[in-house]
Amino acid sequence: MNFIDTATIEVKAGDGGNGHISFRREKFVAKGGPDGGDGGDGGDVVVVADSQLGTLLDFTYKRHYKAPSGVNGGKSRCTGKSGDDVIIKVPCGTVLRNKGTGEQIADLEKNGERFVLARGGRGGRGNQWFATPTNQVPRHAEPGTPGEEFIIELELKLLADVGLVGFPNVGKSTLISSISAARPKIADYAFTTLVPNLGMVRLGESRSFTVADIPGLIEGAHTGKGLGHQFLRHVERTDVLVYLIDALSADMEHDLAVLQNELRTYEPAMVSKPSLIVISRTDMLIDEQVQELEQSAFVKRHKARRISAVTRLGLDGLLEDLWKIVELHRRERALAERDESF
Repeated sequence: MNFIDTATIEVKAGDGGNGHISFRREKFVAKGGPDGGDGGDGGDVVVVADSQLGTLLDFTYKRHYKAPSGVNGGKSRCTGKSGDDVIIKVPCGTVLRNKGTGEQIADLEKNGERFVLARGGRGGRGNQWFATPTNQVPRHAEPGTPGEEFIIELELKLLADVGLVGFPNVGKSTLISSISAARPKIADYAFTTLVPNLGMVRLGESRSFTVADIPGLIEGAHTGKGLGHQFLRHVERTDVLVYLIDALSADMEHDLAVLQNELRTYEPAMVSKPSLIVISRTDMLIDEQVQELEQSAFVKRHKARRISAVTRLGLDGLLEDLWKIVELHRRERALAERDESF
């Protein structure tokens, strides 16, 4: 299945039903007295986040969502039936924007989170409400109001604990396939990974976290080069970053600077995320190169870890360190949410 992370839909809430004009038949009451009922309210269009969904693929097949209108009022003060709401399910991490204004109107991160995207029109009042001492035979009722109508842009930003950041062919896909059950495409050409892959890392009972293998980053990605914003939007949602640097790189310091600069240019807050610097594909080095790497200024300055996803060198230690950071972040977030609730 293709990963779809943007979509455009049109939504229309139901119109309110019209109020009714009628008169009851009652002795000694002029024209029987007004008894027109109210129209029903139109249905809303509601968006709900669903953790069981992973893409916006469904919206490539259905783009129009319209809620039922309210039923018109009836005689004998009968109120028309209100229209049912239309529920649209989206993956957790979906951002909703008004296409006309560009305004962000919702950001649904948690499973079950709801947002009323378009409100149904209000039902009109029947003529029973317009009787006065000077107008005992009202011959008018209110029409229902129209439901809201919008064109909405959906954008999915992947939710993951750890995001793997690196140039194409640095070993992100191999790493995620070694530490999780994810099986991304792996090959020796650039941009092997064209869509984000999400893997679950399990270290034991009650110790697990998600890792996102995201398409490779190149210099100028923030301007749209390479996979551009298709990549960067997903890094936004990860809690911890792992900068993967190729062991065969001619200038590791430069590579790291490019990666961090692309993140900073796209969104300054991204470079302040907790991060680890990891040198990948060290199985490609000979013994002398490994010794030089261990003594290099880059490793000492950044406390860079040396791994090989092929031989599993350094993976256990890396995963334990990542778990400590993820666990701390989860605790801090839980405390913040608890404080907000008071």
